Amino acid sequence: MSEPLFMEAERVTFHPIEEDDLEFFRDLINHPEVREGLAATEPRNMADEREWFESLGEDGVQFCLRVGGERVGTVSFRGVSEQWGVAELAHFFHPDHWGNGYATEAVRRMTTYGFEERRLDKVWAQVFAFNEASVRVLEKAGFDHEATLPDQAFARGERVDIERYGALASEW
Repeated sequence: MSEPLFMEAERVTFHPIEEDDLEFFRDLINHPEVREGLAATEPRNMADEREWFESLGEDGVQFCLRVGGERVGTVSFRGVSEQWGVAELAHFFHPDHWGNGYATEAVRRMTTYGFEERRLDKVWAQVFAFNEASVRVLEKAGFDHEATLPDQAFARGERVDIERYGALASEW
């Protein structure tokens, strides 16, 4: 099935998530390298994915990302506040597609979409301090480091810091 195109960047296309994407997302969220970056501690099955799918759009927007027609990952806004004009950006990709610049491209395009089409004033993201690749993605995409939150989360069997990044529409 060909998914409808919502928007595109140079190489990455953004598609509404459809039911036939759920197997990809189940496999992605269960991948050991992806789970580590998300601190996902419980396995996800198709029933979990269907429940997640049914909840899409309740507080944000999420896309299935493709390159050359192949699913590669996802990017989303969560906690979208029309009143405050802010949203949290999250992204993750299949490890087979790490290091190709797709994440940076997707984060830039999603942020531009947030500012230009959703009228957001600020987009923010948070990552584990140990996730150097995601830190680089945010920095290369134009986000500024705003804070280090010490011992904010539990991952890799220990307390870890969270790095908070943000981008302002007025500076984009």
